[in-house]
Amino acid sequence: MWSGQWVADRLGVGLEGGDELRELLGLALRRNPKRAHLLVSNVLGKHVPQRPRAVHGAGVRLGRRVRELLGDEAAARAVVLGYAETATGLGHSDADGLALAPYLHSTRRPVAGVAPVGGFEEEHSHATSHLLLPEDPALLATDGPLVLVDDEFSTGRTVLNTIAALHRRFPRERYVVVALVDMRSPEDRAHLDAFAADLGARVDLIASATGTVRLPAGVLERGQRLVAEHEAAGARAGGPTASPGAGGEGP
Repeated sequence: MWSGQWVADRLGVGLEGGDELRELLGLALRRNPKRAHLLVSNVLGKHVPQRPRAVHGAGVRLGRRVRELLGDEAAARAVVLGYAETATGLGHSDADGLALAPYLHSTRRPVAGVAPVGGFEEEHSHATSHLLLPEDPALLATDGPLVLVDDEFSTGRTVLNTIAALHRRFPRERYVVVALVDMRSPEDRAHLDAFAADLGARVDLIASATGTVRLPAGVLERGQRLVAEHEAAGARAGGPTASPGAGGEGP
């Protein structure tokens, strides 16, 4: 299990939550101008090696909870949407657990000759980050629940962008947001509630664990210095320049 204690000790970043949160998450250093840390999932199968059964099972259990929440009749009318790139597999596993709904994931790459039926932005992005290219455009043109799956729910802005963009074209009464971890602040929770009220739709959230990230003052500058120090040390040694636990330039 990856804890990321090396990063926590040097940045002063901490995960606050129950044991289930620490079983699911660790910390890594991130080479990014906006965030010094990366939340590393122990069950996603992306950054940390994990048994396929554990990876698939984490999503299936969430999908079963969605089916229990919706009931079989509504679940049979639902569509599951996973976010590229991190949650494409997780979303598929959730759809397996739901068992009654088709699955679609977003993509960042346009395909020649295929017209997108929707697009939306990630937080802080000024260009369309995600495209929806279903083989059958009618897949989203239903009034059944839309289940949106991501690995973590931090501020909720990306999900709100998604719902707002799709609701304008394919309005529906119910959305379910699914994530391995819910890391929102009280302010972000209140913002989602207000958004749903303004939209006139119900938005539920299901997560395997909840918690917050403790960020000390100056953590971004400290993280950037730490990345630079280890990249310089790697260059002097003639080895790889990537820092221990360093994440890429993603959002």
